[in-house]
Amino acid sequence: MNNDFRAGPWLIQPSLNTISQNGTSTRLEPKVMEVLVCLSRRAGEAIPKEELLQTVWPDTFVSDDVLKRSISELRRVFEDDARQSRIIETIPKRGYRLVAPVERVNGSAQVTSSPVSVETRMFHRRSAWTFVAVSVGCLLLLAFGFMLSLDGGGLRDRLLGNKENPSIHSIAVLPLQNLSDDPKQEYFAEGVTDALITDLAQISALKVVSRTTVMRYGRPDKPLPQIARELNVDGIVEGTVQRSGDRFRITAQLIYGPADRHLWANSFERDVKNVLALQSTVASEIANEIQVKITPAERAKLANLRPVSPKALDAYVEARFHLDQAVQFEYYNGKQQALKEELRKAVSYLDRAIQEDPNYIPAYVAYFNTVDFANTPHLAFLPRAKAALAQALELDESNVDAHLALARLLMQFEYDWAGAEREYKRAIQLNPNSADTHFQYADFLNIVEGGSNSEGDDTGDARRERELAQALDPAHDYYADAGMQRVGRRNLEQEREALEEQAPKDPFALAVLGKDYAIAGRYKESVEMWERSLTLYGWHGFVSVLKRADARGGPKYALEEWMRAGEAYARTHDDWSVVPMAFTYSSLGNRDRAFAWLNKAVEQRNWCIIYLKYDNVWDPLRPDPRFNELLRRVGLPQ
Repeated sequence: MNNDFRAGPWLIQPSLNTISQNGTSTRLEPKVMEVLVCLSRRAGEAIPKEELLQTVWPDTFVSDDVLKRSISELRRVFEDDARQSRIIETIPKRGYRLVAPVERVNGSAQVTSSPVSVETRMFHRRSAWTFVAVSVGCLLLLAFGFMLSLDGGGLRDRLLGNKENPSIHSIAVLPLQNLSDDPKQEYFAEGVTDALITDLAQISALKVVSRTTVMRYGRPDKPLPQIARELNVDGIVEGTVQRSGDRFRITAQLIYGPADRHLWANSFERDVKNVLALQSTVASEIANEIQVKITPAERAKLANLRPVSPKALDAYVEARFHLDQAVQFEYYNGKQQALKEELRKAVSYLDRAIQEDPNYIPAYVAYFNTVDFANTPHLAFLPRAKAALAQALELDESNVDAHLALARLLMQFEYDWAGAEREYKRAIQLNPNSADTHFQYADFLNIVEGGSNSEGDDTGDARRERELAQALDPAHDYYADAGMQRVGRRNLEQEREALEEQAPKDPFALAVLGKDYAIAGRYKESVEMWERSLTLYGWHGFVSVLKRADARGGPKYALEEWMRAGEAYARTHDDWSVVPMAFTYSSLGNRDRAFAWLNKAVEQRNWCIIYLKYDNVWDPLRPDPRFNELLRRVGLPQ
């Protein structure tokens, strides 16, 4: 059957995945073509985003971002303007409409086309925080284990999958809600959630959705069957946590997601000391009752859980709070002193946590977060952080988070690439089902090997690792996470459209787009993005410089004047980042000043250095002999 059709002057051939006009043909990605076919079937009608997602990606959840990128790609090929659409119109808060006249090639005005069967790539966003409070979460495991041991409500039969009740082979633990009056106990609730995810994820035969994916369901406003479908899981765990002193209550329920069927629910109130003493036995019972295959090593790991001092836990919660506060001040003008004070408090509480419980591993791992700041790393904390990670691994060599933190430390702060790779490989060996671990290793490989090819794809081993991460956690966009370096297929119009829809007031995202416009030589748009970013960050003096210089000499001159103002400011202040200076100087072709700021970045161990081979912002510098010398200096292969 011929499914070819025309949309306005364009000939669309779904079987070939091509769009043609005046003898010129452009090939589309298969899923992008499927989106176009869906729109063409009901040309002139607004089709909801949800319907398009369910039709084109029927068996796997993908976020709205994927659909937006597909629409942007179609507009690029059609040379269509989203603001004055001739082909595809955006219907705010509803969906999209194909406004061009549609005809089948045989003259029929109705288009009928079968969906194209192809493999898909899936895209989602991920969060930056991953702390594990393993010991606390075992209380929630107690709830499940206790009810299983009593066979309350027939849960055991449900989990075993008898003929009347569903079998649970995959689980998503949604963030447990904090009901305490103290907002700092949000971190306590997060710890319980993290711990349950971590403990269950140790069972290789059980699919457990990663923390980075489930965190966007913190306060879900979707029906549970929809969440289960999006996450592709059988079971969903949800509940609440309320703490008062050394007493706390957890209310939890296990639900068969596809049918929104409650399998079990209960509430427990316990003293922290007494409950945590039972956690090893409870974790083992949970593993037995789930009735999935458990290796001896996994069983031993579950059996080795240990209690934690409530005072250590309280100190750790306080440290988490102050670390998060410090992150909020990054890049902001006039906030460096406040940031340093929050870090001082965080370190003090981490010290207290370890004093209360010298075997409390999450506190040791968290020391690394006192160093790893994007604006200016705090190298004064580096020796303590490295020693703390060594101690964490001495206490438990199988702690994946400690290995990942040590890998990042060795890579960024010591340029020990071989050592970092050993840590990444060990983390994968310990938990081969961790999508986040495979993603981080893929990023490492791209950094060392030089990144993506001309099409914007990972190459070699990095591609395999990222594809594995995506396969392990399809509800998370590991390709979008690498977006800063994926330049081959990036379209600035697509990038801007996504930003304006999703994060128009995110100063960091605006800065990234400003950088990308400068790389492309589109200085007018770059100045606009930088002005918006710097305004939100509070650098109003630099905004004034950009505006005055732009009016006087144009956008490129404005960027040059901003750089001169940045140089003058940095001579008397230590809170101005090397990142925009090095990026912008490189984009402007000022090699001397770009290398001067890159040398400062090496001294600071700034994150931008490890992407020398991977980020196209450095392309203007690569022919210069100083670039290879810089690679040698940081130990990257040339």
